[in-house]
Amino acid sequence: MSLSRHLDTDTIFAQAVDHPHKKHVHNSRSNKQQREIHDGAYSSRFATEQLPKFSIPSVGVTAHAAYQLVHDELDLDGTPSLNLASFVHTWMPEEGKRLIMENISKNFADQDEYPATMSIHTRCVSMLSSLWKVPEGGKAIGTATGGSSEAIMLGGLALKKRWQAARKAAGKSIHEPGPNIVFGANAQVALEKFARYFDVECRLVPVDESTNHVMSPERAMQYIDENTIGVMVILGSTYTGAFEDVEGMARLLDEYETKTGHNVPIHVDAASGGFVAPFAYPKYKWAFDIPRVVSINTSGHKFGLVYAGLGWIIWRSEEMLPKELIFELHYLGSVEYSYTLNFSRSAAPIIGQFFNFLNLGFDGYRRIAQDDLRNARLLSRALERSGYYVCLSNIHRPLGTTKGITETLTDALKGFDEEDAEYYERGLPVVSFRFSDNFRAEYPQIKQVWIQNLLRAKQWIVPNYALPPNEDTVEILRIVVRESMSADLVEKVVVDILAITESLMSKCTFLHDSALLTGTFPDGSSESAMMAAVTGPAVSKDKSNTHSQLDDSHPDQQTTTTYAKTC
Repeated sequence: MSLSRHLDTDTIFAQAVDHPHKKHVHNSRSNKQQREIHDGAYSSRFATEQLPKFSIPSVGVTAHAAYQLVHDELDLDGTPSLNLASFVHTWMPEEGKRLIMENISKNFADQDEYPATMSIHTRCVSMLSSLWKVPEGGKAIGTATGGSSEAIMLGGLALKKRWQAARKAAGKSIHEPGPNIVFGANAQVALEKFARYFDVECRLVPVDESTNHVMSPERAMQYIDENTIGVMVILGSTYTGAFEDVEGMARLLDEYETKTGHNVPIHVDAASGGFVAPFAYPKYKWAFDIPRVVSINTSGHKFGLVYAGLGWIIWRSEEMLPKELIFELHYLGSVEYSYTLNFSRSAAPIIGQFFNFLNLGFDGYRRIAQDDLRNARLLSRALERSGYYVCLSNIHRPLGTTKGITETLTDALKGFDEEDAEYYERGLPVVSFRFSDNFRAEYPQIKQVWIQNLLRAKQWIVPNYALPPNEDTVEILRIVVRESMSADLVEKVVVDILAITESLMSKCTFLHDSALLTGTFPDGSSESAMMAAVTGPAVSKDKSNTHSQLDDSHPDQQTTTTYAKTC
């Protein structure tokens, strides 16, 4: 959850009163009076008194007036279906929405009051345990959380407590030098939060192009010692969507334990991959069928296809969750057992998850995962065929092509099915891309972040940001292909990306030619001049029809025509 600071409005507006643009704003009210109240489009129809912006009003307004005011203000938010930056799911069937609204007032913490809800929670834990291949006869244990961030905290705490118990049993100190945890520099911020909040040394394993921008098991071993409470392996990097090698990491840790006697467990951060890998890659080994994996977390509100916020964490057996972390509660009418960082939360997302399990089944989840990955491959190919972009994500490349074809892979590819995700490099339906080297050489003045900004003007939300430390000089644009992103939307976003790119190219050409004619284009002003030109009228022939409809069945089809020259 984001932190917000209190706003001292008197100070803020006293400083802003002489702002050069304030003189253009005219209002019949005094400046002080106007700045402290809400002035909605329909305020004159509803208002009985003015509403302050930053303090609770002494007297409220009608529910209808309050709704209209808030509703209008929220119109400034982005459109969820066009938010291609987020992994969070934004759509459910009407029946799922109805169940959520019918149960939104139920407090999941009150187990005695809502026994049917608790039964549904237990069944969800069992379904996930089975999906993640808990050994037959195993006594897995788990809980719903507010999201993967909370789940990671719980998983990390269990690792820390088990390490402390082992150290104490061996008569060793738990303070000198203290615990450490190992994960890749590509980790989501929740993993670093765990280390910082709970006094565990964070050992980040550098990533780069040679490791496919994710943690290499071999490289990770250089950071492991007897004080390592565990390794967190990420099933689906937020940067490129690539899966880290859980099985390879486990094999090296097995060898390490044989040599040293130090048992280092694995927690799998499957925030997104936990609902992708089992369905898209059912033969892939990453879960509890690997003995060294002691716990797994996932987000129900990502590819579990539920509205925010719902996470899950499962431990392979009760022994992996120290009893000292479990609280026995008596003050809600019966004996209840709890292991969470918060207490009260709505039961509605859990019920939504159960609805999805029943409604979709394994085949439904598999179909959605395959569709998402198919659309992500379409997007990747279209971007790369333009020649302007290159993808860092690999889910559109046939399996093994990024590391060289082996004899085993050759056999596997004999029955290649271009519609089946299992024949491609494994990962999330995420497309990470950047300007190609040729494009950057021809148009060095064009900044990649401009693509993000100009897409935002068309309502698309596509982030542009740097890769992790060690390769943070490289920026990527990233699109998450969710269920709500159809092939039609893929086509539209590709057309907009390429149209924006070619517009920048043509502006660059125009400015370059103008500079040659007038000699008035100094290097120091090139960026500001470019941005000013981009917002101006077109300077080249209309190319709105140069992007033909995407057709994934014709790999050699050219989707763009360019008229640009070197900047």
